[in-house]
Amino acid sequence: MLSLEQLLQEVEIARTAFIAEASGLSLAQAEFKPNPDSWNTIEIVEHITRAEQSGLAYLWKAFDAIQHGEPVWSGELPHEGLSVEEIVARTWQEKEKVPPIAAPQWGGSLNYWLALLQAQRYLLAAFGTALASHELEKIVYPHLISGPMDARQRLAFLRFHLERHQEQIKKVKAFAGFPV
Repeated sequence: MLSLEQLLQEVEIARTAFIAEASGLSLAQAEFKPNPDSWNTIEIVEHITRAEQSGLAYLWKAFDAIQHGEPVWSGELPHEGLSVEEIVARTWQEKEKVPPIAAPQWGGSLNYWLALLQAQRYLLAAFGTALASHELEKIVYPHLISGPMDARQRLAFLRFHLERHQEQIKKVKAFAGFPV
């Protein structure tokens, strides 16, 4: 089982790799869609940024609630002891519908979303400091698709999600017709 420090380090490694994959694109490249139903790189980066913001905000809410003796979640933990990969395999469809809170909505500048995603590392570090002496398995907040996951699983999800969408960007860039 990974320590809190290791979990946070894995997220930062995944964040750095994701940002590197999405950086340096021309506007035509950033806006390129392989087909009308797919996302372009701007939309992927906006999604990752919004999903991390909401996930971390809800997890922090669960942490604060425990500090006040009023846990957000007190029900069964169907994913207890499972890795995030096992949880996703059990709960996600092949092409999952994005929850509205994490859906790309604003568009705009790829560099804006990359800078905001970069800045979120400070929020995650602050949260890690707050969690330092607490049991991660006792801090639970339901994921919108997968259901209740503890803080260990939610932090691992941040890493998993970055890696998943980094692969999506690689596929967009490898698609025939991608602007050079």
